Amino acid sequence: MDFFHGQESLTTIQWVLRAIISYFFLLFAAKLMGRRSIAQLRLLDFTMALILGNILAHPLSDEQLGMKGSLLTTAVLVILYSIGVYVSLKVSLFRKWIEPSPFPLIKNGEIMYKGLGKARITVDHLLSEARKEKIEEVHKISLALWEPDGTISFFLSPQLRPVTPKDLHLKTERFSIPSIIIKEGKIDLEGLQKSAKDTTWLKNKLEIMNVDVRDILLATIDTNDDFIMYLYN
Repeated sequence: MDFFHGQESLTTIQWVLRAIISYFFLLFAAKLMGRRSIAQLRLLDFTMALILGNILAHPLSDEQLGMKGSLLTTAVLVILYSIGVYVSLKVSLFRKWIEPSPFPLIKNGEIMYKGLGKARITVDHLLSEARKEKIEEVHKISLALWEPDGTISFFLSPQLRPVTPKDLHLKTERFSIPSIIIKEGKIDLEGLQKSAKDTTWLKNKLEIMNVDVRDILLATIDTNDDFIMYLYN
């Protein structure tokens, strides 16, 4: 465990061991913080990412620094982060400070200049984000909101929104996600169970189609028993 403490110099193996410990420790810390910190990089998450990266970077680049202090500091920060998330769920004032309400950048086809200044973005950036949503003209936008995570939500004017089956009073089938029953040449038993099928049914199906399981990249089945497969090219 000499590599764990600060030294004048470290061997190659000791550097590798430091990197391995830091890697798995950060994975464990991210697991404790939950998926929220991965899916959304908001103020609290961004602050934690900067601090944790900076803390563990030093012992990974300076052999004279021990790892004990960095790991202990990281553990304390993870606990504080978890407390902060919990408080934000329970205390509305703290939640509003951490995750402020969205505000408009475009309203009824008009650009809100004060909103751009508040978000600290330019008109060019706003237009770029609109083009990503396949919106080429500002006047087509009924509302554009700057979200707490730094993204922009666009809402087209009602007369420009795509027609839906509900608008035409059409009857639609119930939504369902197809079950994966074969993936990368292997049978997915859990998917078969969800689709109320078994291996005997699947083998008979493949025999009729004259296809081997190992040749299938992906195969799915929906609630209507529609079997779709994709073979390796």
